[in-house]
Amino acid sequence: MKLLSPFRGLRPVAEKVGDVVAPPYDVVNTAEARELASDKPWSFLHVSKPEIDLPQGTDPYDESVYQRGAENFANMINEGILVRDNEPCYYIYELTMGEHVQTGIAAAASIEAYDKNIIRKHEFTRPVKEDDRVNQIRALHAQTGPVFLTYRQRDDVDQLVEQKKSEAPVYDLTSDEGVRHRFWVVDDAQRVAQFDEAFSHMDYLYIADGHHRSAAASRVCAMNENKAGNDRSCKHFLAVLFPDDQVDIIDYNRVITDLNGLSKEEFLSRLGKSFDIEQSAAAVKPDRKGQYGMYLDGQWYRLSIHDDLTNSSNSVEKLDVQMLDSNLIAPILNISDPRRDTRIDFVGGIRGLAELEKRVNSGEMAVAFSLYPTGLDELMAVADAGKVMPPKSTWFEPKLADGLVSYVLD
Repeated sequence: MKLLSPFRGLRPVAEKVGDVVAPPYDVVNTAEARELASDKPWSFLHVSKPEIDLPQGTDPYDESVYQRGAENFANMINEGILVRDNEPCYYIYELTMGEHVQTGIAAAASIEAYDKNIIRKHEFTRPVKEDDRVNQIRALHAQTGPVFLTYRQRDDVDQLVEQKKSEAPVYDLTSDEGVRHRFWVVDDAQRVAQFDEAFSHMDYLYIADGHHRSAAASRVCAMNENKAGNDRSCKHFLAVLFPDDQVDIIDYNRVITDLNGLSKEEFLSRLGKSFDIEQSAAAVKPDRKGQYGMYLDGQWYRLSIHDDLTNSSNSVEKLDVQMLDSNLIAPILNISDPRRDTRIDFVGGIRGLAELEKRVNSGEMAVAFSLYPTGLDELMAVADAGKVMPPKSTWFEPKLADGLVSYVLD
C-alpha cells in the first residue's frame, strides 16, 4: 500500500501569498477571524471561516456558511488568486518560530492506510466537529486544512528535503504571529520518484494534530464509494508530515470552575493523599514528569505525584495528563468526562502561565493546573497500542497555516 502520493496542489500565486495565508480555522474564533480578515479580501479565512461574511450571530454550522465558503473559494480560483499545479508534486514546508525550526512534506496521505490504522490515531473525535469538516469538504470539493502527521526520522528523507531546501523557496513570508513560513515545490519527476522510494520504507505514520480532518476525509471517501460507479476519486487526505526529532509538543493546561463544593482547606487535604504539596513564590512550570503547577486563591503550588501512583505499564495510565485526571480531577473535583464537562477548560501552553492566573484571578475559574508536556514517544506508544489519550493532551507549535496548499477532489 502506498502511504503517500504527490498531488496537484491548489495554491496562491506568489505575489498574493501574503494576502491569502491565514491561521488555522480552529485556533481563532469568529470574532477574531472577522477582525483578521476585515481588510483582506483574499484571506483564506473567507474560505475556512466564511461565517465572517454573513450576519453576526449566524450559526457557523448552518448550510449557508458552507455555501458561502464554496463561493469564496471558487471566486479565488476564478480571479487567479489560487492556481493549481499542472503535475502531481510534493511540497516542502518549513516553519520557524523563534529558535525552533521544523521542515515537513506536504503530500496526499492514503485514506485506506488511515482506515487500516497504518496511519495511527490517538484521540477520539467529537461528532459535531467531524460533521463540520465533512460538510466543508463536500461544499468545496476540496480539502483545505492539512493534517499534521509525524513519522520516525529517516536519513534518506532528510537528505532529499535538505537538497530541495538548497534552492530558493517559492514562498517566504512571516505571519502576524511571528512565524516564518518557507515553501518549495518538488515537481521534478526524478525527485518525486526519489521521495516515493523513501516513503515506501515507512512502516507507520502518526496523526499529531488533525483527527477531525482525517476522519472527515475518510467519511467523504466512503460516501463517494457508495455512489453509483464506485467513485474513489477522494482516496487521499491533505497532510504535512514531519520527522519526530523536529516536532515540538508544549504543555496543554487545565482550568476548573469550582472546587466541587470543597473549601480550600478540604481540597488541599484531599490533594495531599496523592501529591506532595509545596508553596511557590513564582509561577510553576513543571520541569519533569510527575510534577504539576497549581494556582489557587492567588497562590502557586508545586505538586509532585506520589511515586507509587506512577508505576503503571499502561501507555495511557502513565501519561501525566491521565495521572492528573485519575488522581485529582475525577475523584476530587468530580469531572469524569473532560470531553463534555463544561466545568473544565483547556489552555494551550503558548498562552503562558499568566493566562492561567488571569482566568483564576477574574473569578471565572477557581483553580488552574500547569502540566509537563506529553512526549512524542508517549503519543506514539499510545497510538501503537491502539489506545486513546485523554482530550487535549498535546499542543503543537508552530501551527500549520491555512491556504498555502489545498487538495482538490477530482
